[in-house]
Amino acid sequence: MAEASTPAVHAAVPATLAATAIALGVVYLVWGSTYLGIRFALEGGYPPLLMGGLRFVAAGALMYAVLRWRGVPAPTPRQWRNATFMGVLLLGGGNGLVCIAEQTVSSGLAAIAVASAPLWMAVFLVLRGQHPSRLEWLGLAIGFVGVLWLNAGSSLTMSPKGLLALLFAPIAWSFGSVWSRGRDLPTPFMGAAAQMLCGGGVMLVLALALGERITEMPDAKASLSLAYLTVFGSIVAFSAYIWLLHNVRTTLAASYAYVNPVIAVVLGAWLASERFTAHDLGAMAVILGGVVAITLARTRPPVPVVAKDVP
Repeated sequence: MAEASTPAVHAAVPATLAATAIALGVVYLVWGSTYLGIRFALEGGYPPLLMGGLRFVAAGALMYAVLRWRGVPAPTPRQWRNATFMGVLLLGGGNGLVCIAEQTVSSGLAAIAVASAPLWMAVFLVLRGQHPSRLEWLGLAIGFVGVLWLNAGSSLTMSPKGLLALLFAPIAWSFGSVWSRGRDLPTPFMGAAAQMLCGGGVMLVLALALGERITEMPDAKASLSLAYLTVFGSIVAFSAYIWLLHNVRTTLAASYAYVNPVIAVVLGAWLASERFTAHDLGAMAVILGGVVAITLARTRPPVPVVAKDVP
């Protein structure tokens, strides 16, 4: 089945070249920094699912209140249902599992796992009947090779729980991203707020059911990291990603997975005194080459159609 596009009414911001570049830049830079933010929050006393749930519920509630105050319509019951499903997949499955994994899994292995998201998206797109172009396939392959190169020779320590979490995190995120295409959803920013409210709520319930509790006051660095994740990682960057899903090809929206490891390495060298070599710089150049190939791939502008749920 050919991929349906989201109605034009969803595009609250016109999909110009400048808007697309800004949205991609936000997702690249901010999400590349969230690995360090998650690590600081975990080390400072926040349990993984509880941290994610607090982050997304706070961000979603703030966004929802502001949007309603500005007159944006509330989601319909069907849109709430779809937003809940997306929130559970993208936030609970994608982000929540990464938070769990970062307790025991090395950053190198996490970067490789997350970088597989565009490949999983391509698989799900093929199952839906939409085949990426040859240049997009080339960009996906180049980017994945670059991430493997970036992490070659690193200490990829892991635990069985962390390994399983990183196996399913990109699958959940990718399926949710592809599933969203053509669904009846609110405008991108209201959709992001609804997904964070629903996904974060599910994460909080699951965290409490699993016995996660904050037994001691987290340190200041952890709380500042959580605030950064809430405002920039959730409100700013997640909204930009949802906008991209509505306005560009899924493979271009997913190219963040190849740039984020580069940003994470640079920030690690700057803020955590980590060293990177010519080997790392070469791998980063390959990763960026894959992103350039995806960006240059011929894209078809979305054709406004009436979105409907697919049984």
